[in-house]
Amino acid sequence: MATYREAKCRLCRREGEKLFLKGTRCFTEKCAFERRGYAPGEHGKDRRPKETQYGVQLRMKQKTRRIYGVLEAQFRNYFAKAEHQKGVTGQNLLLALERRLDNLVFRLGFAPSRSAARQLVRHRHFTVNEHIVDIPSFSVRVGDEIRVRPGSKDSVAIQASLEASKSREMMSWLSLDAEKLSGRLLEYPTRGNIPTKVSEQLIVELYSK
Repeated sequence: MATYREAKCRLCRREGEKLFLKGTRCFTEKCAFERRGYAPGEHGKDRRPKETQYGVQLRMKQKTRRIYGVLEAQFRNYFAKAEHQKGVTGQNLLLALERRLDNLVFRLGFAPSRSAARQLVRHRHFTVNEHIVDIPSFSVRVGDEIRVRPGSKDSVAIQASLEASKSREMMSWLSLDAEKLSGRLLEYPTRGNIPTKVSEQLIVELYSK
């Protein structure tokens, strides 16, 4: 399985904004973007790229892909499916990304970041409707229950993340039972209920060329 293994902070610096890819570290002074908020590379400080419409669209696609931790080919497949579904293509794309198991594990507070959630899912710490699922891209449906496996309930990483996430507002389309270490997808979110700050229309325009 292909995985991005380079420094995640470089991705934030390349996009020129925090993407919060490393969980709580992004809120501390250790955050690389706070110390070096310019593009990576030898000429990062001096780089002043001329913005074109294509460049803006490309950067939005890259930003969205990096937020959700999806590689290029997989992202293109998501878009192709979204394009053939009923409704607005951009919103279909975001919904597909939000329904990923690793994203919902993060949204529920079981992991401090999506990359940490992917690792927990791959290590078989979660079940969906009482069945172990170790595929981060697994698409969760309305009514599905995501639960921490009994053998993982004492996981320090999961417990610490739940404690830290208490200050985070839970999505209205999710429910969490912190005592049972389980959560449920109540309904598919609308665009207004997805807090990810991206312009999906720019991605649609990019792939429509």
